[in-house]
Amino acid sequence: MKIIISQVEKDSIADELGLSEGDEIISINSTKPRDIIDYSFCIRDENILLHIKHKDGEEELFEIEKDYEDDLGISFESAVFDRVKPCANKCIFCFVDQQPKGLRESLYVKDDDWRLSYLQGTYITLTNMSEKDWQRLEAFHPSPLFVSIHTTNPSLRAKMTNNPKAANILADLDRLKKNDIKIHAQIVLCPSYNDGDELLRTLEDLKKYKKIIQSIAIVPVGISRYRKEKLKPVDSEIAKFVIEAVDKFNQDVKKNLLMASDEFFLLAGQEIPPKKYYGKFSQIEDGVGAVRLLIDDFEKCTKKFKKKLKNPTKLTLFTGLSAAKIFDTLKEKISVENLDFEVIGVKNKFFGDMINVSGLVVGEDIKNLLESGDYQNVIIPSIMLREGTDEFLDGIKISDFKKKFPKINFFVINDCYKFQEILTIINSF
Repeated sequence: MKIIISQVEKDSIADELGLSEGDEIISINSTKPRDIIDYSFCIRDENILLHIKHKDGEEELFEIEKDYEDDLGISFESAVFDRVKPCANKCIFCFVDQQPKGLRESLYVKDDDWRLSYLQGTYITLTNMSEKDWQRLEAFHPSPLFVSIHTTNPSLRAKMTNNPKAANILADLDRLKKNDIKIHAQIVLCPSYNDGDELLRTLEDLKKYKKIIQSIAIVPVGISRYRKEKLKPVDSEIAKFVIEAVDKFNQDVKKNLLMASDEFFLLAGQEIPPKKYYGKFSQIEDGVGAVRLLIDDFEKCTKKFKKKLKNPTKLTLFTGLSAAKIFDTLKEKISVENLDFEVIGVKNKFFGDMINVSGLVVGEDIKNLLESGDYQNVIIPSIMLREGTDEFLDGIKISDFKKKFPKINFFVINDCYKFQEILTIINSF
């Protein structure tokens, strides 16, 4: 286990000590932190003995005197310094397991680590928690955690995760409740498994834990063409059932704890709920409330469009099929002379017809469209790209597009929940 410094903040304590990227922390007050949680506790002391191994191999001890709240100004590539706890499940709906071979290695990593849940908001099932993990959890008391529930039926949860330890979900929730550890919960809805009466049973059980539950999201199962198990997609009738179940649950607990993801409303052909439905939008990364944020931001932009562009301009937005439905309704409200604003929902040939979200659109499918059409200016949502890069899931890069299609201008929008960036692009012509 090596604790390698990835960045040193300018004018920080670490910078004054001469530490730099690539240096290794051996110990802090004779303790070797296991993760950023340990590290945060170690550096709280006003007197610190910092043991460093520089990247040239030389070791050095620093005696540091500082105020209690002062940070050292050090960043790390990973929040976990020791081994990330891998997932011990083989869930029937796991999207990691329904990807083709040949993608970048990080896409096949399955973690189930409570530390990453607390620090980065990743979902955990609690099935690989050792007693030591529980003891540390109870001592540290991190909140909130993000917990994948799926069902509270013990045998069904064990079946869906292919892990007998998953049957302990109610006991795990009891332990979290006893220690007042707050959670955000998730239910991946798989028709013929945890929908219908099973969903109602789960929601009834979860009412007992409303004091520690900050939100619950129900999301539809994603099914790629590489899925070995025969799973059914969520249809309009199931979507309507879920929406009604959500409303009844929230009425029973007298607050908006439970939310259906945007996809359910699109499938049911119903309007996206108002802002208050989503509370603090804590499940936005699960596609819960993203459409509402987009619609509301668009309304703020409607009076800021130019009335006329200098020259006839064609602007094309590539997005997933689900989001395209929303953007199609929004573009009808844009009245800008000389603007041809086109929205193209990309059919996902790579993962299959049942994958409609923008985040899983790959470069190959967009490249095929670019080769067969006439485009001037193309907008790509950053959600399609690897964070901090211009690389799609299949390894194709926007820089590759620029070389192959030199006459096309490419724009990347960073905030997919707002229309402001698209407005700025339109008004730039």
